[in-house]
Amino acid sequence: MNWLTEEQIINFMTHYNYDIRENHNARWIDQKCTPDVLCIIADCILEFTNSNPQQEFFSSLDIWHNNYTVQNVESIFKKPNPDEQKARNEYDKFFQQPMEMLANAGVLQKKKDGNRNYYKMWNKELLEFISIREMNALKFIELYNTKVLKDSGIYEYFENFFNNPTNNTYEKMKYEFGRFTVFNTPINGKTECNRIFTKVLNPLAFMKNTYGTEKGRMSKNKITKDMLMYNRNNFRDIYVNKPKEMTRAEYYYYLQDKPNTNLMRYQSAKAKKLLRAFNDTFNNGMSEIKDELAIGHAINMHHIFPENEFEEISGYVENLIALTPSQHLQKAHPDGNTRIVDKGFQQICLLVKASNIEENIRCGKEVIYSFDNFTYVLSVGFDNGSYEDVENMNFMELIRLINMEYIAFNEK
Repeated sequence: MNWLTEEQIINFMTHYNYDIRENHNARWIDQKCTPDVLCIIADCILEFTNSNPQQEFFSSLDIWHNNYTVQNVESIFKKPNPDEQKARNEYDKFFQQPMEMLANAGVLQKKKDGNRNYYKMWNKELLEFISIREMNALKFIELYNTKVLKDSGIYEYFENFFNNPTNNTYEKMKYEFGRFTVFNTPINGKTECNRIFTKVLNPLAFMKNTYGTEKGRMSKNKITKDMLMYNRNNFRDIYVNKPKEMTRAEYYYYLQDKPNTNLMRYQSAKAKKLLRAFNDTFNNGMSEIKDELAIGHAINMHHIFPENEFEEISGYVENLIALTPSQHLQKAHPDGNTRIVDKGFQQICLLVKASNIEENIRCGKEVIYSFDNFTYVLSVGFDNGSYEDVENMNFMELIRLINMEYIAFNEK
């Protein structure tokens, strides 16, 4: 898989004219076009096309009835089984809206046969980029929304708001977007315009770290990532109110509304895929640990804090490290027992990972790590909230705290 840069995505989009004044497309983006939904739909399309290479065109029905889709979408997004009649309309929107967006963007090619839309792969590299993680899907949405607004001649209202986020600039932007949409597309209702407006503005606002729209008004606070997602329940949210004297395991036991563990498993698999693609591209597929067993291709994406014990951080690339099979089964897991973790090697993994994360954030053109995410991984792995109090980018302090965790072990 080729790792696409922002410049490559922008260059791809320059070959298309997304002007709504010319195409009159009311469904260039829609309610179900959230980063997490777009990400998994792209993943499902790739799985279907890879397993059905002889089928050039496919419909949303083909994608949603594929076994991979049924197993993941039904469990992750808590949708009813797609074979149930009552689920048909909901599933049609869930798949059709992102696929329409991808077709309008030029990632898929679309043709109509009767009342049914059919699609085929048009840019596999970009679809792979979108499928690999939610932040990639969000980056695509940001660049796509910006290009559509600029091509359509209405980006200036959004730009004015971003430069000066006030109620006046917000209302002007919202009014002009609604007026433009009604004049140039089949949409003629205020409610529908406002629903689309949210999906256009908030991804841009989040990426610019500014205010957006919430409940029909300018948001009181800056837009956060969870506000963009279809699935908003995650481990990080539920631990906000955890009493300091209670362990995470104890607090989780008493929770009534527990996070979707199927989503955690899916995100874990996606994180492994992300790290492997990144490591193959930017580290020549070599191990992140340089020792006598670092020979050959690093094909094992190892959870530093084991997945079976720390499910809530299993989907973080900051908790994964690329190892060779020999390192994985001889050092990370003594005697190949994947239920056991060697503490000494775990310490080495964390220290190396800290260094690699710092280098990626400070120097990397394609940043996949986050200091905030790494401190969260450490706070969960060691059940120690001190890590989340560390000043941003203070890796020296993180390394000191990590080494302190292993003093007792190393003295044995």
